[in-house]
Amino acid sequence: MNRKYLPLFLFAIFAVATPVKSQTRTQPSAPLPAQAFRDTTLSDDARINHLMSLLTLDEKIDLLSTDLGIPRLGIPHCGHFEGLHGLALGGPGGWGGRERTADGRMITHEYPTTIFPQAYGLGCSWDRDLLKRIAEQSSHEARLFSNAPGSPQKALVMRAPNADLARDPRWGRTEESFGEDPYLVSELVIASIKGLQGDHPRYWRTAALMKHFLANSNEDGRDSTSSDFDRQLFDEYYAYPFRRGIQEGGSRAFMAAYNSWNGIPMTIHPCLEEITRREWGNNGIICTDGGALKLLVNAHHSFPTLTEGAAAVVKAGVGQFLDEYKPYIQEALEKKLLSEADINRAIRGNLYVALKLGLLDENLYANPYYTELVTSAMPEYANPEVHKLVREATARTVVLLKNDRATLPLDTDKIKKIAVIGPYADKVVQDWYSGTPKYTVTILDGIRKAVGNNVEVLYAEDNRMDRAAKIAAEADVALVCVGNHPYGVRRDWKFSPVPSDGREAVDRTSLQLPDEDLVRQIHAVNPNTVLVLVSSFPYAINWSDRHLPAILHITHCSQEQGNGLADVLFGKVNPAGRTTQTWVRDITDLPPIMDYDIRNGRTYMYFRGTPLYPFGYGLSYTTFRYDRFETVQDDGKHLRVNVYVTNVGSRDGDEVVQLYATDADGVSRLCAFDRVFIRAGETKKVELTAARDRIGKDAKLWAGGHS
Repeated sequence: MNRKYLPLFLFAIFAVATPVKSQTRTQPSAPLPAQAFRDTTLSDDARINHLMSLLTLDEKIDLLSTDLGIPRLGIPHCGHFEGLHGLALGGPGGWGGRERTADGRMITHEYPTTIFPQAYGLGCSWDRDLLKRIAEQSSHEARLFSNAPGSPQKALVMRAPNADLARDPRWGRTEESFGEDPYLVSELVIASIKGLQGDHPRYWRTAALMKHFLANSNEDGRDSTSSDFDRQLFDEYYAYPFRRGIQEGGSRAFMAAYNSWNGIPMTIHPCLEEITRREWGNNGIICTDGGALKLLVNAHHSFPTLTEGAAAVVKAGVGQFLDEYKPYIQEALEKKLLSEADINRAIRGNLYVALKLGLLDENLYANPYYTELVTSAMPEYANPEVHKLVREATARTVVLLKNDRATLPLDTDKIKKIAVIGPYADKVVQDWYSGTPKYTVTILDGIRKAVGNNVEVLYAEDNRMDRAAKIAAEADVALVCVGNHPYGVRRDWKFSPVPSDGREAVDRTSLQLPDEDLVRQIHAVNPNTVLVLVSSFPYAINWSDRHLPAILHITHCSQEQGNGLADVLFGKVNPAGRTTQTWVRDITDLPPIMDYDIRNGRTYMYFRGTPLYPFGYGLSYTTFRYDRFETVQDDGKHLRVNVYVTNVGSRDGDEVVQLYATDADGVSRLCAFDRVFIRAGETKKVELTAARDRIGKDAKLWAGGHS
């Protein structure tokens, strides 16, 4: 036997030796009416069992797609939406749909939706409630769009949140992750899932489909490389947010990643069945990533044919393909590489998700989310309350990295001219998973609105012919807005012209800020230069950190980017964003990107150098003092502590209180946190609860805010 194709043999054994739970569920004791699967008085299992008994083989094969609909039985079409930081119905990825016109032109449909900051920025908020409200808004818009009569897309499965961990800042998709720490990411994943799915006891507003299981944090070679690490790191690090997303968040769907884990591609890995279904209880959807079937054959070389690959994918428990599959499934059935029973096991979870979305009910309108329709003439994306939420979210994601001599906030009574400079001063850039916002407020727009006629605002996109240096020399303060470009347009998909830029399919090869020379030129003529880093990931901005009086970080995409940042710049909002990754000083501080054993110096837990900005770091316009720390309760599973924090400054503000456990080897790990508002002069008791399995044995607890 050719060892290259060994996984096919292994999965044939696996499918026989380990039947899944769904096979042991009890059938109804008596014959049911023809449409009994619609009867909400029956158990979920009984309804799904009955529906399965009615399906033809062709219908079962159809259900291996992303469409949950069964037209013959009156079950409506229902597919997937992207929703990483707002419902995507347009944008660079063309999520609104593309079609070719009669004259051969390709057109993209754009439907306005509400667009929030990138997921990386949302992570910097350290704010569970905010993430839940954002997800609620995204899912509400998805319901409105899908429920509307004549809607061109019927979809209620949201490909969000991203539960991947940003273990390395060179990873091209860092922009999609909430951060490098499994506890922080899992808490924000849980909040997002609850916002997407809602709190109804029977129904979900939308179904949260987490991405990408598992350990997909290198883009170069992702279609064929293996992420290698032991079961301990699987449990405690890479899989931790996914497990909690299922068991505590309630998600019943995830996407398998392109890569392998320890040599076996994730689309056919035994852990999909053995761990995620049997141990964790995911009785819902498992889908491939786009094109994963072909990559299984052409990149991983796990099988000689697509037919054998398709059979193995289904036998592994994957019930949805995101690429062409029908001819290969049909051939696999003909050659007896696959049975109808195998398909039954794979698609059962799809039907469970359809049931939770209310698609199997006799009366669709009994589902409160189905009747979630606009009652006014105003589209949801035009709602001023929604705009306030985006603006609030944007301001809460801003991280103040440096603020010497109280440079910020800017006082409009003391300045007469502001120079706003840089390629991201007057544009809001969307990434590949963005939708199309109805409007955008650039940083330049936001500053002009904030200062009104009291302060003159000068602008230059760059320093060609010394334009930027000239206006900076005239101004009281210069704001330089530079960073990365997400390169959302699919041209050469695996190429980025700027080494320090990254996105899906392209990892970063540099951490240097390309426009730091522009920053240096502006600082040379105006020492009051503030760097506004508009970026999807960290940079090694050593020169800027040494020489500039103030540095802020904000991410791309928010339609209220300018207003949210202006609220922080001028003191309307006291910044409390915190870093979610270790910002290193040099790219050589990082282990090789393909080393997935984080113990070898990766993340704040194991990093051996001195970071530029540590994990959990961020400044405020006020000062917080930690007065006392006390253990309140320890029941063996959870430890509850009280931390007393005093705002000793002159401004009200939020503090992100963080609880860490440090073991005997000096390894620290975040085990609880809360973002709390504390008025100037006030002492607040902050209650934190940590899971004992997160703390570990004989660890010392300490609390702080890194501010």
